[in-house]
Amino acid sequence: MITLLVIAKEPRPGRVKTRLTPPFTPREAAGLAEAALADTLDAVAAAPAGRRVLVLDGRPGPWLPPGFDVVPQCPGGLDERLAAAFAGCDGPALLIGMDTPQVTPRLLTVGFDDCDAWFGPAEDGGFWALGLASPDPGLLRGVPMSTPVTGAVQRDRLVAAGLRVRDLPRLRDVDTAADARAVAALAPHGRFAARLARLTSVADR
Repeated sequence: MITLLVIAKEPRPGRVKTRLTPPFTPREAAGLAEAALADTLDAVAAAPAGRRVLVLDGRPGPWLPPGFDVVPQCPGGLDERLAAAFAGCDGPALLIGMDTPQVTPRLLTVGFDDCDAWFGPAEDGGFWALGLASPDPGLLRGVPMSTPVTGAVQRDRLVAAGLRVRDLPRLRDVDTAADARAVAALAPHGRFAARLARLTSVADR
């Protein structure tokens, strides 16, 4: 069975979603990050998996549902941290972040019968999901992260390694207030949308 990995930061003010400030305060941005993480973890909990792992920078909180193993992120750049997350798996694995609260269990239900890798591109040029039938940390090390070409470089790396790659739908990460509004509209019944609605209604008063 597949391992589902979520790489995330503890939602603490000033450490997460800093591009949401302004218009939101650091505490409000952290609240939105917590809601996004909670929605993401709920989707992972509802998807079929042999193991569910939260690769966390920080400490778990009440937002963590049961059924997850928690492992700390290793030091280093994001490429090293993603590589280390895959290194801890001994079979097929799919990794996602905490920036796409619109993700669904259906999107996370993947198989490797006819491919070696799954790739989920993000609208900002990165990627929101990466699945490997045989996790190889070397496929991620050295990929430039947080750039407009991150996704293209990562996907090219998979193809150059001779892997058969299948693509997941393109999703929008939550980085800015405009992203938050767009993503909340796609998943209006989630915790993220509810938290954004509360903050927006308070700001409009």
